[in-house]
Amino acid sequence: MEVANKIPITFTEGALKELVRLKEAGSADKPYLRVGVKGGGCSGLTYVLEYDEKTEKDTMYTLDNGIEVIMEQAHEMYLVNVEVNFEGGLSSRGFTFSNPNASDTCGCGTSFSV
Repeated sequence: MEVANKIPITFTEGALKELVRLKEAGSADKPYLRVGVKGGGCSGLTYVLEYDEKTEKDTMYTLDNGIEVIMEQAHEMYLVNVEVNFEGGLSSRGFTFSNPNASDTCGCGTSFSV
């Protein structure tokens, strides 16, 4: 597993606070935050953001707040310069992704194509 210095995506302050809250609340039953993509959704690819175990394919990053992030190297081309935010409002709650690489996104914002 490769260890990198700088993660190719950005987490907003709101996202970082929520990730810490989830970890401290015991909601994260696995040690690393996985960021990636998988096939599916109405636009072709969906985002992955979950706590997971690391594999041989993963590159590991450490965020400024100490959270260790893993990402398959093959996913980096889809995620470079992506911004992850957390919205905590009444009408919209959850993690959102702003992806400048996406050529098309679905209406709900959870899937994209390049």
